[in-house]
Amino acid sequence: MPIRVTVWNEGRHEKKNATVAEIYPNGMHEAIASHLRKAGGLEIRTAVLDDAEHGLSEEVLSNTDVFTWWGHLAHKDVDDRIVDRVHERVLAGAGIVVLHSGHMSKIFRKLMGTTCNLKWREEKNEREILWVTRPGHRIVAGIDDFFILPREEMYGEFFDVPEPQCTFLISSFGGGEVFRSGCTWTRGAGKVVYFRPGHETFPTYHDKNVLRVIENAIRWAAPNEKLPSIAFGNRKLGWMDSK
Repeated sequence: MPIRVTVWNEGRHEKKNATVAEIYPNGMHEAIASHLRKAGGLEIRTAVLDDAEHGLSEEVLSNTDVFTWWGHLAHKDVDDRIVDRVHERVLAGAGIVVLHSGHMSKIFRKLMGTTCNLKWREEKNEREILWVTRPGHRIVAGIDDFFILPREEMYGEFFDVPEPQCTFLISSFGGGEVFRSGCTWTRGAGKVVYFRPGHETFPTYHDKNVLRVIENAIRWAAPNEKLPSIAFGNRKLGWMDSK
């Protein structure tokens, strides 16, 4: 049975910024989704902030095993009721892969229980080197000891999140900063991944290594069908059933 994936994107930058629209004419979500559709074993849908219910209706959530989440300009515009809905689904066993500036999204902060603040700097020619710190982890399968993004936004420590259960990538930048760029946590029966790269004005989501990590993270975060159903609130949710 395929892993059912909802690729969620705020989708506002592509409408407001000509540079972003040129790099991602169909949206960042579609750049990610188009790779995943070719990967095999995945069933892909996309959703954006301006869709009805942000594209995250009860029916969609019931049929999602893993979410990916990118947001930036409009975190505050995400309806708290939808955040609660996604949060409950993760606790019940769905996975979520939070990307780049999604670190300040309502859903990630709710899952982490911290500010999720960090240091940052945007430069036009900032090189990022991503170093594998957990060789053999499924999320870095097929990735060399490191890979380089020639242009990215700098994120630096301190990153105010709970200590990760696993840090599988760290980044180093031209200014000497380092950052925990690939991290995992467990919340309830669900798995949470944070993966740092993805500034909107750079073609990061066309990079083969970045897309490979996202694909691997989805497969790793997918619910385990052998786990029992878990009750949250007044509903009992299994790994494939949220009704």
